[in-house]
Amino acid sequence: MIEPTLAIQTAIRARLINTPAVTALVPVTHIRAGSTRPDKTPAIIMSNGSTTLHGHDYTAQRVAWVYMDIHIWTLDEGEERAKEVAFAVTTALDGEITIDGGYCDHFRVTHSAFPRDPDPAYGHGVLGIEALVRWLV
Repeated sequence: MIEPTLAIQTAIRARLINTPAVTALVPVTHIRAGSTRPDKTPAIIMSNGSTTLHGHDYTAQRVAWVYMDIHIWTLDEGEERAKEVAFAVTTALDGEITIDGGYCDHFRVTHSAFPRDPDPAYGHGVLGIEALVRWLV
């Protein structure tokens, strides 16, 4: 298995690029990992995230909580468009998610926020994600 945040990012991107309701609003090439305001919009950008290791058992199974934010960006489309994209993403991520090389026992969008960007031309949304993953070493 790859590092847990990368496994979750990969699974999220796969889900989003294969969801027509999302790709109708955001081009596939604008759905990516990163940490800055995008140069192309609309965009969905997954943060680096964080991993909290939760231990292991006698069978060499490892468990970790993964937390990350998904940022939605629009330009000259208003906050309403950012909310529309956020809703499509939330709907696409509803339910179980599959990761390569391990198991995702818990996955959910925990919250959404729509902070005002200093540049009023930008719409910005943030979705919080939590996942419990496990894998064998």
